[in-house]
Amino acid sequence: MGVLKALLRVYAYIFEGLLAAFFLAIAILALSSDTPLNLGFLPWKGDALPRWLVGSCLFGLVSLVLALAGKLRVLFFLWSLAVMVMLFRGFFLSPYSFTGPVNFKGAVYLTLAALFAAIGAWPSTRRRGPVRRPMKY
Repeated sequence: MGVLKALLRVYAYIFEGLLAAFFLAIAILALSSDTPLNLGFLPWKGDALPRWLVGSCLFGLVSLVLALAGKLRVLFFLWSLAVMVMLFRGFFLSPYSFTGPVNFKGAVYLTLAALFAAIGAWPSTRRRGPVRRPMKY
């Protein structure tokens, strides 16, 4: 069971890191070129969208670095959970529409990937081994 936990944790770090870096790059490109950004599955619109993306992606990357350092893993879990909820809400509980079955499958796969990342980001505590005391002679 410990190997599965470790694999899910590594997967969560990689998935969330790549997702945050990808959306951060898109937001920075949109801000630097004054190109309007349209991501219909996110709740923000217009000029607010790239700013929110930059802020939230930076937060996600900081929480990832802290979790990798073994500090504030709860923050990384909350970030992962927020990503999963935003994707689920944006794709399936909003007026966002899909143009075909391929786009729908992609949304389902991305949301399931975020769900597994949130499971892997669960902040479990490490068990410490028994304390061994030196023998007295």
